[in-house]
Amino acid sequence: MKHPLRIVLRGVTNDQVDPSVDVLKATAIPLLKQFGIDGESFELKIVRRGMPPGGGGEVFFSCPVRKVLKPIQLTDPGKIKRIRGMAYSVRVSPQMANRIVDSARSILNKFIPDIYIYTDHMKGVNSGKSPGFGLSLVAETTNGTFLSAELASNPQGQGAAVLPEDLGRNCAKLLLEEIYRGGCVDSTNQSLALLLMTLGQQDVSKVLLGPLSPYTIEFLRHLKSFFQIMFKIETKPCGEELKGGDKVLMTCVGIGFSNLSKTLK
Repeated sequence: MKHPLRIVLRGVTNDQVDPSVDVLKATAIPLLKQFGIDGESFELKIVRRGMPPGGGGEVFFSCPVRKVLKPIQLTDPGKIKRIRGMAYSVRVSPQMANRIVDSARSILNKFIPDIYIYTDHMKGVNSGKSPGFGLSLVAETTNGTFLSAELASNPQGQGAAVLPEDLGRNCAKLLLEEIYRGGCVDSTNQSLALLLMTLGQQDVSKVLLGPLSPYTIEFLRHLKSFFQIMFKIETKPCGEELKGGDKVLMTCVGIGFSNLSKTLK
């Protein structure tokens, strides 16, 4: 683009299908910063929450313009140092969020003391049009890598009612599963990292990922057909250094894509 982006998006902010706004804010934004997309006008703000089926949420996203993307070398994920989370509830009792937090902590406290899960109970017009609750958890490593997991309650009128205790416990287990998979980028953002590596300068980019998700595998095929880019894929079996699932080291040379419309100052 020529000018910085400032956009308001409306609709569903948290559901069971796509990555929620909370997860994108906690994981995708730090990832974009690694590629050199950064500045004081770079933010994602949740104005209103919207749960399906009614929606009614609103987020504000602003992003500066960059001429080129930096190549990255993310090969050492580091160790988990803290876990942060957000338990949200809209149009249900505010106590729901506290119950989620307690049950999630009951599992995570066994592993690490530095856990803080915020509760977010939106009221009135900011709570969207449908009731619901959910939890997003993010584990941060010593090297600034973020791994996330999330769960949301079933939409109103669909499926059985979910107990907040079960949701909290299951979400904590999903986070542990994600940490087991490991890598420098979590499974939600694998495709984003690979896309930005492809579009980077004509230089080598490397990233260590956990097992590739089915979405990422299909996405690599798209990258090949659109950009004729092939990644070098080396499997790193888990040994002494790498704990958890088998890792994959992805290497590519960017196509040198640059922003033609950005005016040079």
